[in-house]
Amino acid sequence: MKMIMAIIQTHKLDDVRQALNEVGVMGMTVTEAKGFGRTKGHTEIYRGAEYQINYIPKFKIEVVVEDSISDKVIETISETANTGKIGDGKIFVWDIETAIRIRTGEQNEQAL
Repeated sequence: MKMIMAIIQTHKLDDVRQALNEVGVMGMTVTEAKGFGRTKGHTEIYRGAEYQINYIPKFKIEVVVEDSISDKVIETISETANTGKIGDGKIFVWDIETAIRIRTGEQNEQAL
């Protein structure tokens, strides 16, 4: 099993959720996040006053999937979240040793 964590732009969440559903992802965890990358934020103007935004709002998506569909999930997120502009986000992947559904005690792929 693989855990796939993606940091994406906020306006791409519904598109990514729908695309993941179509490739067989049954559930996901979404967290509101703020952060910055290489650009270190940006400057905006509000009512004539310029101010610095140091932390850009994003969504963090976490899904755990079977190894057999992990490449397709990564590709789907990458294609769906891509705008071609700075700040599209990042995807991180790592191995999951065990998953347990608390209610039933099912383990690993059955718990997903």
